Amino acid sequence: MSVLRRVAWYWLLPVAVAAWELVTRAAQATYFPPPSQIVARLRELWFSGPPSRAFLTDEAVADLVPSLSRLFTGWSIACAAGVLLGVVLGRSSWLSGLVEPLVHFGRSVPPAALLPVFLVLFKVGTPMQLASIVYGVVWPVLINSMDGARHVDRQYIETGAVYRLSRWHRLTRIILPAAAPKIFAGLRLSVSLALIMMVISELVGSSEGIGHRMLEAQSQFDIPAMWAGIVLLGLLGIGLNAAFLGVERAVLGWHTSARTGDA
Repeated sequence: MSVLRRVAWYWLLPVAVAAWELVTRAAQATYFPPPSQIVARLRELWFSGPPSRAFLTDEAVADLVPSLSRLFTGWSIACAAGVLLGVVLGRSSWLSGLVEPLVHFGRSVPPAALLPVFLVLFKVGTPMQLASIVYGVVWPVLINSMDGARHVDRQYIETGAVYRLSRWHRLTRIILPAAAPKIFAGLRLSVSLALIMMVISELVGSSEGIGHRMLEAQSQFDIPAMWAGIVLLGLLGIGLNAAFLGVERAVLGWHTSARTGDA
């Protein structure tokens, strides 16, 4: 599988970009500019600044910093709340039975459909955007944490009881490590959802951010700038996913080793 991924990155991706360049130049479609034009506009907008500022332009500081700060803040709040509530619900069968129908109803409501509600509650600005991100992100974390905490091997719990571990030690040394693979599965899903909700929230009444810049480019018929925003979001998604995978491997290295040993 790793060989196939390397082939895709080093061979298939450049071929696809080259084909895109040739086809769009031949078609001369207004709404589908060639990649070379998109990359040039991307550099002009965000990465043509001075070296002392890591080549970031004023637009990059005005757009990227607010967007990323909202993304990480909303994601952190959602993950903390999701893990905490998920573990509590997963370890309490009666509480889970009481609340789980509400959880499944909440996750079934599209987050974008609640943007008018968040606008009424929080008005236009960062609180509304954070609320949108938190609501869109919390569900996979919550549900995976519930599932992980619920299915901890009973022998582990009984062993902790035999050694008379306190509730805190049982939580930190037995329940959380056993549920960690499921929790991290939910966290990984939440990263891409946080990026999506960041953009959606910035398309509604925002005066800054990547989503606002894309909406502004659309209103000005600056098609290369609009595509530059799409490409930038794709690169951010790849970078965030790669960073999270690195953290996941570091934290769950014991789990991978255990599965390899069992195999």
